[in-house]
Amino acid sequence: MINGKKLVVIALGGNAIKQAGEEGTSDDQFKNVALTCDQLVEMNKQGYLMILTHGNGPQAGNLLIQQEEGSDLVPSMPLDVVDAMTQGEIGYMFQNQLQNAFIRDGREIPIATLITQMVVDENDPDFKNPSKPVGPFYTEDKARQLQHTKGYVVKEVSPGAEKSWRRVVPSPAPIGLVEAESIKTLLDNRVIVITSGGGGIPVVRRSSGELVGIEAVVDKDMAGQKLAEIVDGDIFLVLTDVDHVYLNYGQLNQKAIRQMTVTEAKRYLDEGQFSKGSMAPKVSACITFVEKGGERAVISSVDQAITALGGEAGTEIIPD
Repeated sequence: MINGKKLVVIALGGNAIKQAGEEGTSDDQFKNVALTCDQLVEMNKQGYLMILTHGNGPQAGNLLIQQEEGSDLVPSMPLDVVDAMTQGEIGYMFQNQLQNAFIRDGREIPIATLITQMVVDENDPDFKNPSKPVGPFYTEDKARQLQHTKGYVVKEVSPGAEKSWRRVVPSPAPIGLVEAESIKTLLDNRVIVITSGGGGIPVVRRSSGELVGIEAVVDKDMAGQKLAEIVDGDIFLVLTDVDHVYLNYGQLNQKAIRQMTVTEAKRYLDEGQFSKGSMAPKVSACITFVEKGGERAVISSVDQAITALGGEAGTEIIPD
């Protein structure tokens, strides 16, 4: 809580920027971001303070494809630089459209995008067995060529498809944000901060104290939780493409969960109720947030953000 107002840490999923089936043009993305920003203005009017983080998967993937296609003309950038570039890209979209949404509401609120570095441990076990797919799909021949020429780690991720191979990189656990004090200073001055996009730029700290970028992708949900912990957020709001967390998702007997305690959420995780590639990391991040003292965490869809924050939609994770 800051100056008597609750701080909501909002983790925006990719559908807040690019909807399924869209090409991902600039117009598409600005349109989606504008709709999300209208919801954010309503939250602000209800008296909540906000800090935003977001995914960058489609944008980073597109940029990696552009780099592959143009590699004969200009040098490709490493993954940490790609993370920085897409942080700036998406941050600009939200900063611009949120400023416009406030202007339409007759107010001017300070907003800043902060490019952030997320510290990871270079001895994290995921560096020994990378599994996070990034970039385009390849034929096996092309993947093996990139393995030889660029040192990529490649794996078959879609057996049976013509292009079934992808580059995979480590996804280490986040340890801390380099810019934590800058973020807190901005919040104390009532600035809405857009930060830690795409999980943050992964960096390791050498024995000298120097920071060095590393080829990895930090899970955006766990990075959002780490951000919420650092800024002492009251509520962790995870906005995605489903309106609830479900038991038996996709089956005839699927059931929406309105509320679950930390213990219940852990049991469902252990039972394998949540997909490892999508809902499981979100639920895990929410559990950790609440266990570390957060008031509650909420998972819902972008269009239900206001009602979910008010406890009338979405799935709440609460202390036991």
